[in-house]
Amino acid sequence: MTDRTKGEVWVFAEQEDGRLSGISFELLGKGRELADRLGVPLAAVLMGSGVESLAVGLFEHGADTVRLVDDPELKIYRSKAYRHSMVELVKEIGPQIVVFGATHIGRDLAPAVASALRCGLTADCTDLRIGDYSDPKTKNADGTPHLCKGVLLQMRPAFGGNIIATIVNPYNWPQMATVREGVMKPLDRVSGRGGTLVRHPSRLEGVDIPVEVLEIVRRTSSVDLKGSPIIVAGGAGMGSKENFAKLFDLAAALGGSAAVGASRAAVDLGYCEHDRQIGQTGQTVRPRLFISCGISGAVQHLVGMQESAKIIAINTDKDAPVFKVAHYGIVGDANEIVPKMIRAIKQKGG
Repeated sequence: MTDRTKGEVWVFAEQEDGRLSGISFELLGKGRELADRLGVPLAAVLMGSGVESLAVGLFEHGADTVRLVDDPELKIYRSKAYRHSMVELVKEIGPQIVVFGATHIGRDLAPAVASALRCGLTADCTDLRIGDYSDPKTKNADGTPHLCKGVLLQMRPAFGGNIIATIVNPYNWPQMATVREGVMKPLDRVSGRGGTLVRHPSRLEGVDIPVEVLEIVRRTSSVDLKGSPIIVAGGAGMGSKENFAKLFDLAAALGGSAAVGASRAAVDLGYCEHDRQIGQTGQTVRPRLFISCGISGAVQHLVGMQESAKIIAINTDKDAPVFKVAHYGIVGDANEIVPKMIRAIKQKGG
């Protein structure tokens, strides 16, 4: 019997229209760490039509192997086609870990694959690690708990984001997870780095695919939080939509590269649109400077911004959780402090 602990770590390399998504490179960075810890190869699973050339970028960002499934039926994402090909590939190769991005494609494909394979899946993870798990329900001959070594520790916010739960799947493998965009750091590209390209059949012959795509309509957001080096974010503490608008003035004073974000509470109150939401149910960002205004700092928000290089927090509550992750804290009313910051920046010429 094959030792399943020798199985590869897989990253689903998501692509659309022949372009790899940024989450693919983020997952490869974390996948490299997991694979090295386990002493096994890291493979990227690349599915599509005419996408073989994308393998170069996957090798240069950390993949040892690219498992290519190339078929005209996979040109456009359709759940049943991708699910069938992915399930058959897992059955053939037997990876021990499979990781997807928590994108619209990953959130559709991963649970379909997990259901077909009858294995577990942890959604929207914010961290993945390798560790040991002592199972209190399974006993050894001497009565001690069974120790499962080298399992995937899957961490994600739970109970409305109030705690971070660690979830394990020590028995029904592969261990599968989806990971939020922006929480993993991609490796630096190594130009010329190579690897092994393995072509696999799609095994779609005779498979009825009941969906025909007639047209694709995409909505492009005008808000680019992930690409902004400076983010000014506001929460319920701003008090009103009119007060929240002051944050746009602060962002403008800081320069054209600054963007305005928000907590979920601010979005729910109608202060701004959902595209600006940062946190568990919004975007994850890593700007050079993050200015938090009137945000208490619930766990579901902190997971989306705590990796920022520098965090300045403004809040009336000196015990607000946001101060625990902030590099600099100002206890006070953001509606009074923000205008003073704007004046000071303008006096110094930006």
